[in-house]
Amino acid sequence: MTRAKLSRIPAQSQHWPGTITDLHPAPDHGESSWTPRDRLVGKRVLITGGDSGIGRAIAITMAKEGATVAISYLPAEQGDAKDTQRVIEGGGGSCHLFPADLTEMAANQQLATDAVAALGGLDVLVCNAAFQMTYQALEKFPPEQIARTYATNVFSPFWLIHALAGELQGGGCLLVTTSVQAYKPSEDLLDYASTKAALNNLVVNLASELGPRGIRVNAVAPGPIWTPLIPSTMPPERVSGFGADTPLGRAGHPVEVAAAYVFLASDEASYISGTVLGVTGGKPVF
Repeated sequence: MTRAKLSRIPAQSQHWPGTITDLHPAPDHGESSWTPRDRLVGKRVLITGGDSGIGRAIAITMAKEGATVAISYLPAEQGDAKDTQRVIEGGGGSCHLFPADLTEMAANQQLATDAVAALGGLDVLVCNAAFQMTYQALEKFPPEQIARTYATNVFSPFWLIHALAGELQGGGCLLVTTSVQAYKPSEDLLDYASTKAALNNLVVNLASELGPRGIRVNAVAPGPIWTPLIPSTMPPERVSGFGADTPLGRAGHPVEVAAAYVFLASDEASYISGTVLGVTGGKPVF
């Protein structure tokens, strides 16, 4: 894979939830840089938050590897979702779209039913959808945001796994997006960081619970990755130079994280379960 390294990112802002087209510089999701090796041929994959950012890169790279994918996303992100579908289908792949607000249990249950019907089963579940918004002091965090952050980041994965574990039994794979924030939390991401720590615990626990049923469970903990979530949830001054504080000195492209998901979903990772793989530009995940 070859791609331009992200130089210093300038200050910028977007209205939440943000969009790919307004990101400067443009991120790489693997549209043309990814070299497929047929590692997921025949796999059926559901990815939450698959319209943009890390989720888009996972969907594109897994489709290039031979998987049939379904993505869920907020209805407000229909434009980015359609573009992700266009890229995948333009390369000969298949991508099913499911708009949904996953903060409600019923929406997760319906997504599980609809995705299995569309895919004809399920081999890989990627719980990637997340919500965050920064605030500069504890008292400024709105109570309704705390509920939304936990519903999106923790409850939704639990509800989806609960609904889909039976489909994954006998060789399936569950992947969860956590974060470097679980290990070194930022005060202005207080609620978000705590949800990611909870997911790390959930992954280890589920690996023990589901291993005897032939299901591998792992997590990927990204560091600073350049996605629409950044300028749409952080003040412009924090966006400026985003990722420059990593040992590698830059933010990562979404495709650089997607590579970890492809590996963990493939047969190359057949004996890996219960682990958290950091893709952080050198920031520690322990």
